[in-house]
Amino acid sequence: MKGKITIDKELCKGCSFCVITCPQKIIFLDDKFNQSGYLPACAGSMDKCTGCALCAEMCPEIAIKVWRSKK
Repeated sequence: MKGKITIDKELCKGCSFCVITCPQKIIFLDDKFNQSGYLPACAGSMDKCTGCALCAEMCPEIAIKVWRSKK
């Protein structure tokens, strides 16, 4: 199963829960602050994403959306 995530950088408070939880280790904290002064989460190698949605489940700010496809 393939997946894709999007992260709303302005909602993200940089708690790192998604970074710690991602089994594929594709999420990291950005080196640029968002408008609220936090270092938001970013997604890298989307081709490795399985769409497991653990990142979205852990996000206290509901800043992550997940899409899955069977391809």
